[in-house]
Amino acid sequence: MTTGTVKKVIADRGFGFIVAEDAKEYFFHRGALDTSLDFDRLSGGERVVFEIESSPKGPRASRVSAAA
Repeated sequence: MTTGTVKKVIADRGFGFIVAEDAKEYFFHRGALDTSLDFDRLSGGERVVFEIESSPKGPRASRVSAAA
């Protein structure tokens, strides 16, 4: 699992971006969020843990959950 911070949320489009501790940025879709996070309440700055998976457009965050 990778730790990062939600950088930006585009609520009307249903996705956002996470910056990992190594400064790499990852796309995430609202469907990748665990039940510990409510997409509609994300505003940026939340600490999260996530897995990185491959997609046709490059690496993206999956199984995103609130950091302990």
